[in-house]
Amino acid sequence: MHQLIKHLLHAQAPQEKVIVQGWVRTRRDAKGFSFFEINDGSCLANLQVVVNEGTPANAEITHILTGASVIIEGALVASPAAGQKWEVHASRVELVGPADASYPLQKKGHTLEFLRTIAHLRPRSNLFGAVFRTRSRLAHAVHQFFQERDFVYVHTPIITTSDCEGAGEMFRVTTLKGEPGEKPEDDFFGKPAYLTVSGQLEGEALACALSRIYTFGPTFRAENSNTARHAAEFWMIEPEMAFCDLAADMDLAEEFIKAMARHMLDHCAEDLAFFNKFVDKEVAARLQFVVERPFQRIPYSEAIQILQASGKAFEFPVRYGVNLQSEHERYLTEEHFKCPVTVFNYPREIKPFYMRVNDDGQTVTAMDVLVPGIGEVIGGAQREERPDRLQEQMAFHKLNPADYWWYADLRKYGTVPHAGFGLGFERLLMFLTGVSNIRDVIPFARTPKNADF
Repeated sequence: MHQLIKHLLHAQAPQEKVIVQGWVRTRRDAKGFSFFEINDGSCLANLQVVVNEGTPANAEITHILTGASVIIEGALVASPAAGQKWEVHASRVELVGPADASYPLQKKGHTLEFLRTIAHLRPRSNLFGAVFRTRSRLAHAVHQFFQERDFVYVHTPIITTSDCEGAGEMFRVTTLKGEPGEKPEDDFFGKPAYLTVSGQLEGEALACALSRIYTFGPTFRAENSNTARHAAEFWMIEPEMAFCDLAADMDLAEEFIKAMARHMLDHCAEDLAFFNKFVDKEVAARLQFVVERPFQRIPYSEAIQILQASGKAFEFPVRYGVNLQSEHERYLTEEHFKCPVTVFNYPREIKPFYMRVNDDGQTVTAMDVLVPGIGEVIGGAQREERPDRLQEQMAFHKLNPADYWWYADLRKYGTVPHAGFGLGFERLLMFLTGVSNIRDVIPFARTPKNADF
């Protein structure tokens, strides 16, 4: 059985026989022997392999180029080279899959734009190896966080007939071919169906039976936005709690962000050090800052007043009744409060229909968690549990109540106050790694005019 390089690099003693499988990062030759740097993706560091002249091999050593896959048998011995504890002295080399000089990931710097054009190969680079290992570890941390708090993991539909956000930015799913005579009822589901923009509505139904639930799955938005923070396909984490108000919802959201930052610091040290050195020199300090500092909470109206009094020339003018933009959110967290901020009680007209209307009749129990370096990472709310007010909300937002009959049913049969939030997993990864473009924290990005691979 072969051993992963990350385990070999932390071995406690030499080993007479090891088997290493991986890809060649570099090869350099000297008189009588060659040095290979091998990486198998299990960690950032490479393992040096020394191949003496005459070592049994199924191909000429000089034919094993950068990018080739190999199996190495040999002994793990103490390395005389600085910066590495162990190296392997090969007793056998097997070339599994050759690569020629056209292999695009040669040992030199590459731009992120170029690497996006070879998304099938970029996970072999240091940066994207670190990104996708971090993505895996944080996915585990997400489940651990909710499971330890007795949340039930549920799977909500990817195909839906409900527009959760009410904005109409949904991808149609259809088997119709646009031929003459086709009718909507001829479609596969007999009605219009779409890729989900959120599992929240269905999550509410499950929370109203299981008390605490969370979803963690793919979502899709046909929003023609080509910014560094938007993607057409991304993963959402959406907890929902019955018998819960806005204050408890904000508590959970802030606790979650702190837990994820703490997990990154405690369990991703090697990759975090890489991000801190080559991506964002402030990311480690920022995560430590978030772990240690309490979050500030302010109503939306106060946030607007602070922004208007700042004297800053924002690209997007600030006034009551508009959504906060990234530049506004970052000013609040990075310059004014110098800590994470939770903004709550937004104007009714700029938030979706399902949010509970406050006693003033003008605002809803919405909240957004803003963090330094990114801006919004969490959006949530206490949901409107009162049957009559939900009907008013749907009318206010010009929605057809017939499309949400089952959702209204939840308010007829044992209604309870409940709340939850949504978190874009890729936004969370951007915050934790310092990577500034959402296209670089998901393996194969889907953005307007881009669905390659």
